[in-house]
Amino acid sequence: MKPGRRRGEAIQAVDRLKRYSLKEACELVKKASFARFDESVDIAVRLGVNPKMSDQIVRGAVVLPHGLGKTVRVLVFAKGEKAVEAQAAGADFVGGEDLVAKIQSGWMDFETVIATPDMMGIVGRLGRILGPRGLMPNPKTGTVTFDVQKAIADAKAGKVEFRVDRGGVVHAPVGRKSFSTEHIEKNVKVFIAALVKAKPPSAKGTYLRSITLSTTMGYGVKVDPSSVDWNAEA
Repeated sequence: MKPGRRRGEAIQAVDRLKRYSLKEACELVKKASFARFDESVDIAVRLGVNPKMSDQIVRGAVVLPHGLGKTVRVLVFAKGEKAVEAQAAGADFVGGEDLVAKIQSGWMDFETVIATPDMMGIVGRLGRILGPRGLMPNPKTGTVTFDVQKAIADAKAGKVEFRVDRGGVVHAPVGRKSFSTEHIEKNVKVFIAALVKAKPPSAKGTYLRSITLSTTMGYGVKVDPSSVDWNAEA
């Protein structure tokens, strides 16, 4: 079947075998998009690690300078003064046992979960629900903390959590199609800098093996890792 005009133009815009400079890739990923909605721009980075080894799990979080271009609904498990602080800081949902019961019944109307350390006893019951969705609070990503004000501000500003998958690849959103090329490029540099900072000491050889940018429905654009000046953002 012959592709539509918009899809055909997207196909012709990208050489699927070429590795582009980061700036070129950020320009092309917008051209390679053919959907009529404001698609997410996503990054996939293949790392030189073995995720089967516990000391080579790459995990962390980073606040992107230009955000993600969407409203993030934040749920906070807290009580007492910290609950009041969370509400004042702009959390969309604040509670304890009531929220646990609500989530167990199937409610998932949020994108980020934060918890104070003293609430992890009840939050732990949600491990099988939140864990597979990447929503379980974790000290390493700054989502288990008494500083709920900062955690909420970071989440609202465009904080991205990342974790290497079983294939050694990290996937994450880095913006929207409507973003300028410069804003996408800056977000990517900051994200890559965070990945490099999280490199396990036991990882040997080439760490950043491949980088690909794509939109929700668009075609992938390969990036030459050597063109990413992540040192300037570290």
